[in-house]
Amino acid sequence: MLNCYKKFRSSVFIQSPGLTHKMSRYFILFFALTFGGLQSFAQMQSYKKGLSSFDKGFYDLAIKDLSKVKEIDETEKANLNYKIAESYRLSNRWLEAIPYFEKAFEAGLANSEAIFNYAYALKANEEYDKSLTQFEKFVASKSTDKVLNERANRELNTLKLIDDIKKTQNKDITFRNLSEVNTEGMEFSPMVSNGYLIYSGTRKDKIYSNGLPFLGIYKVKVNPTISEIGKPELFSPAIYDSERNEGSPSFSPDGKTVIFARGNSGKRKDLSPDVDLYMSRLVPNTGWTEPKLVSASDSSSWDGCPAFSGDGKTLYFASNRLGGVGGMDIYRVNMDASGRFGNPVNMGKAINTAGDEMFPFVSSDGKLYFASDGHPGLGKLDLFVAVRSGGKISVENMGLPFNSPMDDFGLSMDDNGNIFITSNRAGGKGSDDIYFYQAPPKTELAQNVDPLDPLNPKNSDVNKSLEIKQVNYYLAGKINSNVDNAKPVPLDGARVRIFKIEGGIEESIAEVVTTAAGAFGPVKLEEEADYLILADKPEYLTKREDFSMFGRSIPQQLLKKTVTDTTFFTTMNLDKIFIGKTFRLENIYYDLDKFDIRPDAALELDKLVQILKDNPLLKIELGSHTDSQGTDIYNIRLSQKRAESAINYIVSKNIARDRLTAKGYGETELIIQNAKNDKEHQVNRRTEFKVLEMTAAAE
Repeated sequence: MLNCYKKFRSSVFIQSPGLTHKMSRYFILFFALTFGGLQSFAQMQSYKKGLSSFDKGFYDLAIKDLSKVKEIDETEKANLNYKIAESYRLSNRWLEAIPYFEKAFEAGLANSEAIFNYAYALKANEEYDKSLTQFEKFVASKSTDKVLNERANRELNTLKLIDDIKKTQNKDITFRNLSEVNTEGMEFSPMVSNGYLIYSGTRKDKIYSNGLPFLGIYKVKVNPTISEIGKPELFSPAIYDSERNEGSPSFSPDGKTVIFARGNSGKRKDLSPDVDLYMSRLVPNTGWTEPKLVSASDSSSWDGCPAFSGDGKTLYFASNRLGGVGGMDIYRVNMDASGRFGNPVNMGKAINTAGDEMFPFVSSDGKLYFASDGHPGLGKLDLFVAVRSGGKISVENMGLPFNSPMDDFGLSMDDNGNIFITSNRAGGKGSDDIYFYQAPPKTELAQNVDPLDPLNPKNSDVNKSLEIKQVNYYLAGKINSNVDNAKPVPLDGARVRIFKIEGGIEESIAEVVTTAAGAFGPVKLEEEADYLILADKPEYLTKREDFSMFGRSIPQQLLKKTVTDTTFFTTMNLDKIFIGKTFRLENIYYDLDKFDIRPDAALELDKLVQILKDNPLLKIELGSHTDSQGTDIYNIRLSQKRAESAINYIVSKNIARDRLTAKGYGETELIIQNAKNDKEHQVNRRTEFKVLEMTAAAE
């Protein structure tokens, strides 16, 4: 359940007196080679075992085995350290992942997603300047992952707001660690109901694949001021399953209905990410009923973090079901008195981002609190409150001390105004701990400004931030001519077409021609929209580039004027083409002695398919080159089969076969003669396409 909850000689050779000096040296050498070979074999076995554990999601085991590998081929060093870094990250130990990301990059790792995760880890470690540099590096890599692109663009704005977020501090509130409940494991999502503090904790006997015990729901008796806390005990035997993860309970206002999340068993045959919502009712003199699946749950998705509205008629929850805005989104669904549910509705882009929004809570005055790593925050998950002003929803970071550079989530309040949160911030007792703030008596609280009410007229600083300022967004750019071995120069007279993409449909919004300086624009854009830029000119390959406004909106806190104009710039280089011009396709790899198209090769061939679609009168030769490790005849035959396999793939994408010619060159055109290692051989193993015929781009 609960990836979102977050979260190791000496030898002595004794020479026999009967051995000659020469024989002694021979046996020493033989022993050294044998011993060294055994060491290498053992380390390779640990490496393979660690990779296998990683692929299965057993990250603690992966770290244990991969950390044993001290000597490995240079070509595998980057992957070794990357997998250790990812094992720490995926088990929510971001700070421990940092040095391994750095070692992986030093060893030559080229992975844009790794750059993103490294930047995020640096942010969690409060290395904000370094984090900003890495997010800029990720954006410059022009990753095709739209979700990560949006999140990275949001983080670039967020990192400019860190100081402002830290200034949002309520000094009247101090949280203390609820050490009476917390352990070295995980305790989170506290909720007060019927005189008990009910929470989720890793206290079951069974151990999950992440090394922690399974989650269960527990309770402790508390008094109204939370000054007296009883001993932890099982919440209810009726909803306890020793073989499954259970957590994040939410109670109806009358305390007679509980909805909670229940996840998979952790068995190999049951490692799906499926988590569902279950409901149980409290029967007088009997106790809680056998839980039943909530009909609003989607069995193919992760549904958790339930929360009732104040009147008990609406259920809020987090889900990664299809059709959402980002990773985990917050949904709401209506519920009638008999417990029947309607159709869940996504809370929309005012609340949900490309990141994760989770752990909703609705206060008695109707405010929605939740955790997010997509809205501007100090670290990973931060706590936010959504308020409505002038008919528009505004999301506000709750600042200090609610938030820290680590995960802060699971906020709830009881009827006495006491506040509970969950955090794995520094100084805690375990992984995720419960923190508590005792509210003053209600008579005193009524005389003070509610620190959680940003609509209170006495809270002028917050109200100022809710004044909605307008931003006009534009796109401008430059088109260059890209000629072999020459510096790109501005391209005059290139046509630039801009399309808005919605629901997979391209709508033309602008068509312009570049100036003598190669410039175009500005063209007005809309917030939260995707665009396609298409540039062409006779004797040049038509080129396309995606541009998304998701994640680029400037946060209201950064706006100083009532109306602000901002322009985004892009640069595109068009390749000059002529008969015989050759272009290399990157990352077209084949398994040893094979010619079938691997998934990674298919991704690169799809780019060539798009070029052929954008340039419909272009005819090409697709050439495959091998290294020099086989015989001449074998390499010619193998490369021909590989070229023909690539052609067949392209034809399957509705490209006419008469536009394509397959040619296997074998080892006849080596880039590196006398290659000595696999890295040099890899340079020689390549796929290229050559222009055979060309005309102007289609109108």
